[in-house]
Amino acid sequence: MIRPRVGHIQFLNCLPLYWGLARTGNLLDLDLTKDTPEKLSDQLVNGLLDIGPITCVEYLRHARELVVLPDIAVGSDGPVMSCVIVSKVPLGELDGRRVALGSTSRTSVRLARLLLEEREGVRPEYFSCPPDLDAMLAEADAAVLIGDPALRASLEQAPRQGLAVHDLGAMWKEWTGLPFVFAVWAARREYAERHPEMTAAVHRAFLESRDLSLAEAGKVAEQAARWEEFDAPVLQTYFSEALDFSLGERQLAGLTEFARRVAHDSGFPADVDVRLLQSAPLIGQV
Repeated sequence: MIRPRVGHIQFLNCLPLYWGLARTGNLLDLDLTKDTPEKLSDQLVNGLLDIGPITCVEYLRHARELVVLPDIAVGSDGPVMSCVIVSKVPLGELDGRRVALGSTSRTSVRLARLLLEEREGVRPEYFSCPPDLDAMLAEADAAVLIGDPALRASLEQAPRQGLAVHDLGAMWKEWTGLPFVFAVWAARREYAERHPEMTAAVHRAFLESRDLSLAEAGKVAEQAARWEEFDAPVLQTYFSEALDFSLGERQLAGLTEFARRVAHDSGFPADVDVRLLQSAPLIGQV
């Protein structure tokens, strides 16, 4: 039996989904590939991975080829801390001004554009660049950052420089009343149909890891703080309060609302059918 090829996002926001895999004994059952969200999304779509995280926009573009694992995602139900616009001027003054996109995350960039254009009513001039806040703001009036660079910018750099930080998770929640889903976990449909027990086992492994990590969030934060530039209390707040690792009815409503609002120029229909993995029987059970 070949181990399932599973993607692993190397940002801090996914640490609680993976931290418990070794503790629960499931780590060695997976052939893990670490990479950025965009590269893992492409690998899942291209068949180089069997199961893994995929950014919201890429999932919606390839929903027919994938099946979503229920009750597991990376999102927020309010401020997310690690998906932000850092701006020198009020957002309402960005019309025609340059905005640096320091993220290659298609979902976060599309969310930032949606909020700026539809909520704030401005049409900036966007350009992409590496996620370095100082370099970005040398060329632009605002910068979009995600992941660890966004945490660093919002917690340290922006306050020190007197810059405004606008949290995209909070902006979306204020605008729609719904959570936002940045990434889902999905299996290639052909793999899930061919290996239903294996797919279900991987799903259970991640749910167990997530639940253990959140129950021991203080310990996860302490261990992460040894190697990261953020202290344990900040990381514990991030893991326990800012991030939402669930995927229930409200999160699915947020996903479908985002699809409805951006479908016209994003390469998928406004009424994407989100198919969830149906529970497979445990091996040995009828």
